[in-house]
Amino acid sequence: MRIMTALPVLALPLLAVPAPAQAAARQVSGATFLGYEGTAAIVHTYLPGRGFTKTKVGTMIQISAAPDGKKVAWVDDNGRLHVTQGTSDTVVAKGAVSGVPCATPVWSADSTRIAYAMTAAESMAPIGIVGADGKNRRKIGKSYGVCHLAWSAGGRYLAGYAGTTDGVFLLDTTTGKTRRAAGIKLANHVQSLSPDGRRVIVNKIGASSPGGDGSWPLWFRPTLVDTVTGSTIKLPVKGSLIGATYLTDGRLAVRVKGTPNNTIVVLGTNLKEVQRMAEPAQARKFALLGLMP
Repeated sequence: MRIMTALPVLALPLLAVPAPAQAAARQVSGATFLGYEGTAAIVHTYLPGRGFTKTKVGTMIQISAAPDGKKVAWVDDNGRLHVTQGTSDTVVAKGAVSGVPCATPVWSADSTRIAYAMTAAESMAPIGIVGADGKNRRKIGKSYGVCHLAWSAGGRYLAGYAGTTDGVFLLDTTTGKTRRAAGIKLANHVQSLSPDGRRVIVNKIGASSPGGDGSWPLWFRPTLVDTVTGSTIKLPVKGSLIGATYLTDGRLAVRVKGTPNNTIVVLGTNLKEVQRMAEPAQARKFALLGLMP
């Protein structure tokens, strides 16, 4: 696996600004960020009118915030998968890949289940799914794409990149079969899948690019790829793009670099702008975990 030094990030709230005059759309209601206090990882959840709440987890960055902003899944050094909510912490599964920053778990769109890479002797690891309550654990198949798992909101597909950065792979949770996504030779981050699993947001890299150690990137230039045809879909947002993620309802949030604020532009399923939000200036160089519809 290619290696580079990971950097800590902090979290601050988004500041909503008026959306363009377009058809009514459900507004983004909050955000989750990953930060650090000393060696402890902190998920900061922001909700309008409530401000921030903090969820403190272990020292590893194998971490995922639930789409509802209420729970955090993370893997400790012993391969135990935890679910933390407020002051409650429960081990819901054992045998997860541990000590590998990119082997992050991922939540289902309804925040009730978690998918994670399981320990294996080979690079094609089994993928498990377990309920947030620790029930109904099962293996669903094997995939080379174990890094930075993304789960389609429709529930059928999981995507991740290979630890070698050699491509992105999709696992069908229904059939257990896996396939390589077309059009992606090398990548070191998978951010998100469209609800139907057809399109994926990735950070493509070149053969001479540093692969990274698989930690959450502070920012990256997002590429939207059709996983079947391999075609790249242009994001119709002006400026320097530094991230993008699908919301559970199929809208696409694109992060745009700015001074003194970054901006998040929310696109409808037709890729037309439906909402625009400004981040506070202090968050300009920080990473964003997710947005809540």
